[in-house]
Amino acid sequence: MGVRGCLRAVSSYSSPQVVVVRNGHLGTAYRALQLLVLLYFTGYVFIIQKGYQEREMGPESSIITKVKGVTQSPSKVWDVGEYVAPPEGGSTFSILTRVDISPAQAMETCPEGRAVANATCSSDQDCVPRDTDTSGHGERTGRCVPQAGGTGKSCEVLAWCPVDGDSISESLAEMASQFTVLIKNNIHFPRFGFSKGNIQASESGYLKSCMFNTTSALYCPIFKLGFLVEQAGEDFAELAEKGGVIGVIISWNCNLDLPDAECNPHYSFRRLDPKGALASQGYNYRFAKYYNWNGTRSRVLIKAYGIRVDVIVHGQAGKFSLIPTIITLATALTSVGLGSFVCDWILLCCMDKEQRYSSRKFEQVSPGSQDHPAPLSSERPACLCGAVPMDGWDVPYSHVPPLPAPVSHEPTCV
Repeated sequence: MGVRGCLRAVSSYSSPQVVVVRNGHLGTAYRALQLLVLLYFTGYVFIIQKGYQEREMGPESSIITKVKGVTQSPSKVWDVGEYVAPPEGGSTFSILTRVDISPAQAMETCPEGRAVANATCSSDQDCVPRDTDTSGHGERTGRCVPQAGGTGKSCEVLAWCPVDGDSISESLAEMASQFTVLIKNNIHFPRFGFSKGNIQASESGYLKSCMFNTTSALYCPIFKLGFLVEQAGEDFAELAEKGGVIGVIISWNCNLDLPDAECNPHYSFRRLDPKGALASQGYNYRFAKYYNWNGTRSRVLIKAYGIRVDVIVHGQAGKFSLIPTIITLATALTSVGLGSFVCDWILLCCMDKEQRYSSRKFEQVSPGSQDHPAPLSSERPACLCGAVPMDGWDVPYSHVPPLPAPVSHEPTCV
């Protein structure tokens, strides 16, 4: 194609031509496609997805938590100041359910623990002075000393000793399931200037006597710890023994075209840590309490197992807006034309055996021409189907009215 041909192609204009084809099968398919498009946009896009709304995802959120309750172990009574960490009451907190206590540790020298790799030795040459091990308990002194109990030798370390002291295990789970957890949540959608919280007390003492219920007390966010674990599908005794992480998910899905009372929180609960993990199963951590004994600084080391609660808030809000409504309507109206495209393709590629449709569909008109417009080409358009008609569409063209004779453009004398 030369420059002249390129200029002609660029300067040409294509206008759709309406050709009525009387074919029952094709007409039924055309209307069915139009109906499917209309049902999709009406039912799914407009009604379910609310395509006429402007949306905002992820509200600004604040969370305050508070735990109450008292429990008892074989050695003492535990209150909320001891079994809740951290005490600030944020979106993540843990409640102790079992402790392994190593009492009376002091900073001195003692044999390294038997479970530490490369801790065993036969002479001082096996112990490098001032060496440390990431899995060890302290700094090596360079001496090889007998282990506690006389079962062998290990390198001596400067650490909180004894490192392998007998620990005392105590359970706090007897009353832990009855602990109450208050979860106060406030959300804000800045785009719409909308704020709401999950507490709407009608009386000042409402929270002192209520307990959460999805139907009768939705705005009383006070939960028993046992209820959280049960709703997550876990056994409380098993979870209290090894520890674990429970997620409290609060969802706010608000249609701001409706009254504010229709925007309500939805709670769901599930376990977040892998239950069947072979390594690092459960949830535990260590902390120490320090004291002075006969002028020596000592400590009690506590390995704590507990139930960690993570409060997760997400949501979205939508409100009518003209711009998304226009965009969605334009998309819907444009998509209705999909039926014409599909039916044209079927007609051209699978049914137009005598090229009668293509001769009417594609015509070329030149400026100043007084003759009947001529077809662009007498050849069949390239099709995926070839000349093989599609099953169910092989309708003889004898059913289509014959083409009318060309109209004469010569003047008629009366």
